[in-house]
Order: sequence, then structure tokens, then C-alpha cells
Amino acid sequence: MRDTSAESLWGSLHYFNLYRLTVACLFAFASFYVGQPGLFGVQNPDLTQWVSISYLGSALVFLVLPFHWRPSFDVLLTMEVAADVLALTLLMYANGGNRSGIGYMLLVILAGAGLVGQGRLVLFYAAMATVAILLEQGYRMLSEGAELADFTHTGIISIGFFATAASARLLARRVVANEELARQRGIELAKQFRINQRVIRDMQDGVLVVDPAGHVHQHNPQAEFLCEVSPGDAPDLRDFSAEMAQGYSSWRRAGVEAVEIVRLPHSNRMLRMRFLPPVGEGDNALIYLEDMERIQAQARQIKLAALGRLTANMAHEIRNPLASISHASELLVEERDDNMQKRLVRIIGDNTGRLNRLVTDVLELGGRDKAESERISLSPFLDDFVEEMRLIEANAHQTIQLVTDVGRAMVFDRGHLNRVLVNLVGNALRYCRGNSGSIRIEVRESGSGSRVELHVIDDGPGIGPEERSHMFEPFFTTRSSGTGLGLYIARELCEANDAVIDLLDTDVGTHFRIIGKGSE
Repeated sequence: MRDTSAESLWGSLHYFNLYRLTVACLFAFASFYVGQPGLFGVQNPDLTQWVSISYLGSALVFLVLPFHWRPSFDVLLTMEVAADVLALTLLMYANGGNRSGIGYMLLVILAGAGLVGQGRLVLFYAAMATVAILLEQGYRMLSEGAELADFTHTGIISIGFFATAASARLLARRVVANEELARQRGIELAKQFRINQRVIRDMQDGVLVVDPAGHVHQHNPQAEFLCEVSPGDAPDLRDFSAEMAQGYSSWRRAGVEAVEIVRLPHSNRMLRMRFLPPVGEGDNALIYLEDMERIQAQARQIKLAALGRLTANMAHEIRNPLASISHASELLVEERDDNMQKRLVRIIGDNTGRLNRLVTDVLELGGRDKAESERISLSPFLDDFVEEMRLIEANAHQTIQLVTDVGRAMVFDRGHLNRVLVNLVGNALRYCRGNSGSIRIEVRESGSGSRVELHVIDDGPGIGPEERSHMFEPFFTTRSSGTGLGLYIARELCEANDAVIDLLDTDVGTHFRIIGKGSE
């Protein structure tokens, strides 16, 4: 595997070499006009031409060398900077020293070396350039009698060398850190992209990524399978389904999530299309395709599994009463004692009643899918319910305390809500202490504001922790004469009306809560 950070260094060095070659070409071009007044190299034309041509040759060599042979990066960069310092110092001497302005070009060289190089070598390069221009200025003073003020100018440039090298190095460190971070992020994004592609490819639902013009930029194989098409490299939404393309424009203008079920004419397959609008203007939208046959098959399997469990439990619940009835009937034929005959008849009657209650509960369970929801004003409904419970329990009116809000209403099937409350309040009447206000039916507003809570609370012995997790399971009962379907049916009827029933924790008694749709 190639070292991407090393490749980045050599790439930066290549651009640095291109700059050096450009500068060397300018110097070589200017050296051909030596001798004309005021132009390049008028003080020492021969030295100017020799240095310019040599500088151009070295720049060409250093540019081509990394493509054929790569020595140590730091060694090669040091050789290049040394060649630049030597060439620019000699050109500065041949053109009148500091007044020529060539010394300032060393600042560019040091800045480039600081951005390209590594470690503390940039300070060494600054020191090397400083020594070079000081030697040039000293030699000029000894040979030509230059002014002492020129040393001040040289010192200022030398300070600039170190400042430029240090600044370039600090900037280079930040650039390298950001580049490494970007490289790591790129690797992570590439991995995540491959994972997402694999997940989308293996999804059971079809996925389409569609732009505002209706062009499909990405799709998974399941979309092709569901639509039974083989689109080209740049497919259009119409290539998958004309019905889908017709509805796409209106979905996108609406800007909200939409669900529609369509039947493809060429395959007669029924699909459930779910449109997810784009996040921003001009972004791509998502379309999910679900096979309705698969969804319906899964629903049938779930219903069959539930029916199988219910049937197995019913068979177990029916077997015991039937065994008792059969045994009592056999004894009744042989028994001559009137008292024993009455007892056996009572056994038969009790078990027959138990079977009748079981069948009645199962029939009520079958009516959960026939919910006809309506707006029920809870205050008068609960008043009528308490009056109805007085027919079952004489002191129900005194035992039950209502805490209602006149303006509060719930969207529920009236018969279903009555059946749920009969189960809850019937259990509460059976286990409460029988005092005034032992049972409280309270109407509260839910925290969301759009839901209404109906609470049934009693002061009975409560439910043990080992039984709480099984309270809503079918055929679970703590009463010998119970069917165990009351709370199970209550939960099913609540779900049929988009409501939830749960058992809350309480220190004393039992506390059930029903959360349903509210209506002011």
C-alpha cells in the first residue's frame, strides 16, 4: 500500500521545483540582454550569464530527478535550497548587492522550503541564507568599500529569513495536520459509503434516489426486481414505472412525506410507494418500494401464529370444563341420592357457564377489527356507566368515585370503551375494600395535549411483581372461575381504537391507565 503522506510531500516538492525552474528561466532570459544600460547584470555580465545558465541546468536536473531516482527527501530538499541560496547570492553580488532586490527572492525560497520541508531544517535553511548574504556583504565591503549602513539592511533581511521560515513551518504543520485529518475522514467516508451500498443492495425494499428532474441517480437491485425492469446507465423514473413518474412531481411540490399504493400494469404487482421529500431545495428525494404481497404474507403469518397460540390455549381451557361435565354426567346416571344429583347438576351448570363465558370473550375478541370510532363526551358516558354497574354491584354508586372534566372527550368506539371499563372496574369491584371512594375513575389530559388519559384506581391488595408482566397475556388469571381473557381483550380493543392501556406502579392497590385520542 502506498504511503499517501509521502506521496503528498513529493507532490509538493514537484510544484516547488516548477517554481524554481520558472525563476531560473527568467534569469537566463534576462542574462541575454547584458550590456544594455539599466538592465540585468550590468555590473558583472559574465558572472550573471554563467550563474543563470548553471541555475537553469540545476533546476532542470532537480525537476526530473525524482521521477527516476528518489534519495532521502530531506537531503534532496537541502541540496535544492543550497543551490538556490548560492545562485541568488552570486546574482545579487553581480547586480550590486542588496540594492538589486534579488535578496528578497530568498524569502520566497525559504517560505516554499518551509511549506514543503519537515522538522527544524527550515531554520537551518534560514541560517544558511543569512550566512550567504552576510559573506556577500562582507566581501563587497572589503573589495569595493561598501557603506556600513548596508549591513543594517542585510541584518533586517536576515531577521526576515528566520521569521519567514518559522511562519512557513507553523503553517505547514497546520496544513499537514488538516491534510491528514481530511485523509482519515475520506477513508472513513469511503468505508461508510461501501457499507451503505451493501445495506441498500441487500434491503428487501426497493430504494430510488431521484433528482428534481426525475432522473434516478442511484437504485438497488430490489427496485429493478419489484418493477421488473432493467434500466440503462442513466435511467429515468419513467423507466421504472410510469405511474410513479406521474405522481413524483406532485409529491415533490407538496414537500411532505406521502404514501401511495399502485399496481404495475405490466406485472400486476402491487407496490407500496413511500416518498421522502428532499431536505433542501434542489436536493435528491428518496422513494421506497415495498412489495404488498410480502407485507400481506407476513401479516398472515403473524395472524396464523397468534391464532395457533390462541387455539392451543383455548383447547387447554375447554378440556378441563368438558372433563368435569363428562364425569359429572356419568355419575348423574348412576346416582340415586337427590342431594348428590343436585350437586352434580350444579357442577355441570358451572362448567357450562364457564364455557359460555369463554366463547363470549372469544367472540368479542373477533370484533376488534370492527371499531367505529366516535367522539365520546366522557363525563355523561361515565355517569351512565356507573349507573349500569349498579345493576351488577348494588353499592357500585357509592364505591366508585368519578373525577371528570365536563369538556373532555375521547375518540373511541362506544361499545369497545364500555367493554374495557367493564373489565377494569369489574376487577376493581372484586378486589377493592368496598369503602366509599375505593374505586376512582379519573379523566386527565395527557402531556402531549392531543391525548386524553382515563385512569381506573382501586385500593385493593394490588398485583404482585411476578404477575405484573403476565397481566395482559391471554388465559392468564389468578381466579379459578376466570377465563383469563378480560385484560387481553381490553388491550386488543384499545389497540383497535389507536389507544394504549398499561398497568402503572403504585404503592397501594391497582392503577390502570388508558391513553386515547383526545377531542375538545
